[in-house]
Amino acid sequence: MKEDYYDILGISKGASQAEIKKAYRKKAIEFHPDKNPDDKNAESQFKKAAEAYEILSDPQKRSQYDQFGHAAFEGGQGFGGGMNMEDIFSQFGDIFGSAFGGGFGGGFGGGQRRTKGADMRIRVKLTLEEIAKGVEKKLKVPRKVQAPGVRYGSCATCKGSGQITKIANTILGRMQTATACTSCGGSGQTLLDKPAGADAQGMIKKEETVAVKIPAGVEAGMQLKVSGKGNEAPANGISGDLLVVIEEQEHEHFVRENQHLHYDLYISFSEAALGVSKEINLLEGKVRIKLESGIQSGKTLRLRNKGLPSLNRYGNGDLLVHVNVWTPKELNREQKQFFEKMADDENFKPDPEKFEKSFFEKVKDMFA
Repeated sequence: MKEDYYDILGISKGASQAEIKKAYRKKAIEFHPDKNPDDKNAESQFKKAAEAYEILSDPQKRSQYDQFGHAAFEGGQGFGGGMNMEDIFSQFGDIFGSAFGGGFGGGFGGGQRRTKGADMRIRVKLTLEEIAKGVEKKLKVPRKVQAPGVRYGSCATCKGSGQITKIANTILGRMQTATACTSCGGSGQTLLDKPAGADAQGMIKKEETVAVKIPAGVEAGMQLKVSGKGNEAPANGISGDLLVVIEEQEHEHFVRENQHLHYDLYISFSEAALGVSKEINLLEGKVRIKLESGIQSGKTLRLRNKGLPSLNRYGNGDLLVHVNVWTPKELNREQKQFFEKMADDENFKPDPEKFEKSFFEKVKDMFA
């Protein structure tokens, strides 16, 4: 079981963004590789803190995590699988401030800033059957990659350092400041050879097939992240991420309500009066239910654990079978005479018992 992100940072679930940032900075400084050279445990803790901060510092990702836990991000490689120490410094280097000479440490690229490619978003439609079992989808993604034969070299302005140093005279004396090089954007690299068909950064578009594992129980609107499968960055920077947005196809028989499923079962007057056994096709398999004689239209039967699985593996939802007694629209002469004869029969007059709820009470219960 993965550790809880809030526990990793030592904060409560109601922590503010400022508290999250402060807690991460404290952990990052404690386990920083410059402070703990050749310490594999410290490196592991450092990565865990970065993973927790990457999720909790993003309001949308935090909301998904609060609702679904780690399962919300199981569709992709996740943070830990796609980023190394250098990626962490590049993405969150500003957190460290001057605690380690600019935050990057001696072995992680000096003052260079590794550029990151743009994230990509793609939508995938799933059937309820796929959502019920989980599925692996192979998606064709047109992403930007470095063109074959492209060549980069050190930036002439910053000499490959990625920074421009300025010295200014102030009332406090001479002060030295370092800013990202405007010529190369802080990467320390510029384009030397641009192959035919490449853009101004030496990139081309190429369609690739990406396999995405989608866990059972996902919901429409959820986003799964596949690390490093977005657009590549020039000069061997960090690839962006692929964000897979879940869409849900309408089902012919079932209506979804979170992990519960609703099903309309239509029966005839005769079946309602005499009772009947009915077979229902589930998303996987079948189930047979018995309707007692005299069952009323609007009756709801709850079949436990026959709905969709929980994303957090807390079991399945229920299947709610709504019984509807079908009224024939046309009657032949003999049928019409039968119902005319029964019109004044006491047994055919509505006589709901006190414990039977009205339609509005049932609707109220459904939305409670």
